[in-house]
Amino acid sequence: MDATSAPHRIPAEMPQYGEANNIFELMQSMLEQLLIHQPQDPIPFMIEHLHRDNDRVPKIIILGPPASGKTTIAMWLCKHLSTNLLTRGSLLGRELSPVAAEARKHYQKFKKVPDSLLIQLVEERLREEDCIRRGWILDGIPETREQVLMMQTLGFAPRHVIVLNAPDSVLIERNLGKRIDPVTREIYHTTFDWPPESEVQNRLVEPEGISEVETARKLLNYHRNIIRILPAYPKVLKAISADQPCVDVFYQALTYVQTSHRSNAPFTPRVLLFGPTGSGKSLQAALLAQKYGLVNICCGQLIKEAVEDESKLGELILSFFKKGLTVPDNVVLKVLKERMDQPDCVQRGWVLHGFPQDLDQAHMLASLGYSPNRVFFLNVPMDSILERLTLKRVDPVTGERYHLMYKPPPTLEIQARLLQNQKDSEEQVKLKTDLFYRNSAELEQFYKQAIMINGDQDPYTVFEYIESGIINPLPKKMF
Repeated sequence: MDATSAPHRIPAEMPQYGEANNIFELMQSMLEQLLIHQPQDPIPFMIEHLHRDNDRVPKIIILGPPASGKTTIAMWLCKHLSTNLLTRGSLLGRELSPVAAEARKHYQKFKKVPDSLLIQLVEERLREEDCIRRGWILDGIPETREQVLMMQTLGFAPRHVIVLNAPDSVLIERNLGKRIDPVTREIYHTTFDWPPESEVQNRLVEPEGISEVETARKLLNYHRNIIRILPAYPKVLKAISADQPCVDVFYQALTYVQTSHRSNAPFTPRVLLFGPTGSGKSLQAALLAQKYGLVNICCGQLIKEAVEDESKLGELILSFFKKGLTVPDNVVLKVLKERMDQPDCVQRGWVLHGFPQDLDQAHMLASLGYSPNRVFFLNVPMDSILERLTLKRVDPVTGERYHLMYKPPPTLEIQARLLQNQKDSEEQVKLKTDLFYRNSAELEQFYKQAIMINGDQDPYTVFEYIESGIINPLPKKMF
C-alpha cells in the first residue's frame, strides 16, 4: 500500500515511521506471544508484554560435544551480556524447587534425569522474573530431540543457537587435561589454560568421567542425538569450530548473538555512499538504482541540471560558477531538498553520493530530516586512486574515453592526440583525496552505524558487500 494505490489514503512517509519505530517487529512479537500463550483476555496480556520491554533480551542455546568449551563460552557470554546462565548442575541444585528435589533423587538412583523432569526444571527457571527481564543462556540443553519438542511446545524458542564442532581426537585429548575450580566453577586446562595464581592451582580438582573411554562413550551418544536436534533450529543456527583458541571462538559467538536476524518488515532503503574521488561511488549507486529501483541522486549532477533548467535557483548557482566560487551549502541543500521531497524518492528510496562532504553538511542534511538507514564508506588507497584517474584520457576528435592501462587506444595515431582532463591531474587528485580523508573521520563518527568496505577490488565484489549490508540488519557495535 502506498499513496498512489486507491482507495487507500496512506501517507508515503508511513513506512518510514514504521521502520524508525520498529512497528512491524513489535506487532510480530506480540502476535507470536498471543499464539504461544493464548490468554483469555488478550488486551491486558499485550499491555503487560509491552511493559516488560524484553523483546531483545538474549535467548541463547549453546550445544557441543564434551570438551568443546561450550561451558566456558557460555560463562563468558553470560558475563558480557549480563544475562542468566542455566546449566544442568544449576537446575538440579535449586534448593526450593520440588521438581529439582525429585530430579536429584532420580539422578542418585538411576544416574540420569528423565527428559520430562529436566524440561520442567527449565520451564520453572525460564518463567522467573530475572530470566524474563534479562534473558538466558542454556548450556548443553536440550540434549535430545524429545527435549527440543517439549521446549517448543511450551513456547520457549531461542533467538540464537550455537553448536561447537571439533574432531573427536582433539576433544579426547583436551578432556584429559580438564580441571575445575570447586569455588568459582571455572574450567581450566593443564596445557591450554592453566591459572597463574598458585592458590587457584592448588585447589583445582579433576572432574569425574574424563577418561578416554568415558569421553569416547559420551561423544558417541552426543553424535547420535545432535543430528536429530539441529534440524529444529534451521534459521537461528551457527556452527563454530572449537578447534581454535578459546578467545577466537568467543569472539565469533559474541558477534553472532549480537546480530539480529533478517526481518520481513517493509524496508525503504535510504543509502548514503562515501568515498574519495575515483572510489567508484557513481558505479555502485547506478548498480543499486538498477537492481532495487532506488532514485540515484548525484549531488554534482543535480546542480548541473538545475543550471540547465534555467530556474531561479539555477541562475543563482550559475552566478557562483561564473565567479569561480564554490556553491554555498544552503543553496546545495535547496537543490537536494527539491529532489528528495518528490514522491519517487519517498516511496522507492534513494542512494545519495557527493553530499555531505564534511561534518557541517552532515548536520545540515540531518536537520532537514533526511536520515539514511544505510551508510557505506568505500576506502581506496592513494596509489590505486592515482592509477584509476591519472591514466584516463579523452580523444578530442571522437570524444571516446580511454584508460592507458585498462582500455588503451587501438592505434598510435589515436594515442598521440589523447588529452588529459585537468581534474585528473595527479596534483588535483591528491588534493581531493586528502580533503576527503581529512573529513572522513568526523563523518564516520557522525554516522555511527556506517559500514566500511574495501573499495580496492572488483566493482561487482564491492557491490555484493554493499548489497549484503542493505538486505541484512545492521551489525551492533560490540565495544
